[in-house]
Amino acid sequence: MTTLPDYYTELGPFAAHFGQGLPSLCYHKIEKAPRGARIKGLYLTADLFVQQIIELKNAGFHFVAPGLPGSSRTDRKISITFDDGFVSNWKSAMPLMKDQGCRAINFLVADRLGKSSDWEAAEGGEARPLMDESQVRDWLAEGNWIGAHTCTHPRLSQIPLQQAKEEIVSSKKKLEDRFGLRITHFAYPFGDYNSAVRDLVLEAGFETASTMHRGVNTANTSAWELARWTARYPTRKLRNLLPRFFRLK
Repeated sequence: MTTLPDYYTELGPFAAHFGQGLPSLCYHKIEKAPRGARIKGLYLTADLFVQQIIELKNAGFHFVAPGLPGSSRTDRKISITFDDGFVSNWKSAMPLMKDQGCRAINFLVADRLGKSSDWEAAEGGEARPLMDESQVRDWLAEGNWIGAHTCTHPRLSQIPLQQAKEEIVSSKKKLEDRFGLRITHFAYPFGDYNSAVRDLVLEAGFETASTMHRGVNTANTSAWELARWTARYPTRKLRNLLPRFFRLK
């Protein structure tokens, strides 16, 4: 069995893997990483982003909301997801997506719209600006979706269960009240959750929840534990460079 790269950069190594179910890609900031960025893998340049989208489109993929695969094995689908709702998604990614007929979901931190990612600063990273209400409405007007990503972006398994419930339930209600639509998709902040947190998400009425587990989603996948591949620039790890080297031979 061929070993897959740790992260998604191009379709080649993943083509057969993606054919096994419904794949999902995770993005954060569509901008060049600033000097000294704590986690450079959360940044992706607009040029590489659109290159990835065009490659998927040319391969016949249709862009859909998160979920499980249907019964058809000939209809190629993929979910494009963004976590946190960064302004760079609206400024850089959205126009490129429109040009390519790509739709995506953005998981928003309900109490931080128009503010910045203070949870990153709290962990020694750099806080980046988040979309405000007007920008989110622009995002929706282009045919994209939004989902909930809690109210303040905590690690849900590391706070009291009642507090986790409040983060989950309130984020859904606040986004529904603000934008006048049903919020049915959720993503776990930091990919952090346990069975009790998962059950809270289910009880809150969400139809899906996205994790940071790698893989594709099949009929055997729990809708509240959807897998995603993180999309990023090429890794320099030798085992990930070798497949690309041999394809260029």
